[in-house]
Amino acid sequence: MRKLIVFLLIITFSGVIQAQNKPAYKLYNAKGNKVSYKKMLKKMSKADVVLFGEHHNNPIVHWLQYEATKDLHAQRKLILGAEMFEADNQNELNDYLAGTIDAKALDTLARLWNNFKTDYKPLVDFARDSTLKFIATNIPRRFASQVFRGGFEVLETLSEEEKSWIAPLPIAYDETLPGYVKMKEMMGGHGGDNLPKAQAVKDATMGYFIVENHEPNSLFVHYNGSYHSDDYEGINWYLKKGNSNLKISTVSVIEQENIKKFNKENKLKADFIIVVPPTMTKTY
Repeated sequence: MRKLIVFLLIITFSGVIQAQNKPAYKLYNAKGNKVSYKKMLKKMSKADVVLFGEHHNNPIVHWLQYEATKDLHAQRKLILGAEMFEADNQNELNDYLAGTIDAKALDTLARLWNNFKTDYKPLVDFARDSTLKFIATNIPRRFASQVFRGGFEVLETLSEEEKSWIAPLPIAYDETLPGYVKMKEMMGGHGGDNLPKAQAVKDATMGYFIVENHEPNSLFVHYNGSYHSDDYEGINWYLKKGNSNLKISTVSVIEQENIKKFNKENKLKADFIIVVPPTMTKTY
């Protein structure tokens, strides 16, 4: 009888503790069903490319990116890449990976994001310490700005060297893709047709450099804003055009007050959806 009472007390206190927990995130699959980190990792490990979407200022997603990268490295040959590095800074990034320049020099020579030190340096350092390639996949920002002002045509005026930092011309583009249509609608027409084109040239360039640097029997893990790969569009669309045989796994992130109940409107946003509370501390 005494043992039974002790057992019941343990179960009761365990339930109280679990009820009091405030989880920092929950993982769901594309159908909105809860899924374990282990299951997400298993599916990722079988892909050719992982598009690990993020909110740029969310520390939980950055932590998950790092942990998943580390765990995938134990299973597969990896190549890393990121939206946060522009293609014309590849040489500087390579020098840092090779140890010929330090972090201070990289910060001086390359155009790093404000939250590089807290959110992306750990990933780059992991690549350096593990002797992995890290690809600067994004178009130089100034070229995307030129597209916003003057359309794809302005890219024809670039030098041959400058063209080597973007997807090959002419840029494939489908203005009817829901993501680009929604972007234009959200801005109330501001920027006209060139706003989604500026987004598309980023997606196209990232997709191009992923395909170009992917190697047989390797897994390319790419970090990008989730809006660049949500709903299997954006980078995903360009990857399929570049190599229709690629197996792609996508990750998105959404904020919800109640992270334990998935909002149905977010189904099919990605293969895996990280749900975080909006009160989560931001990194910048």
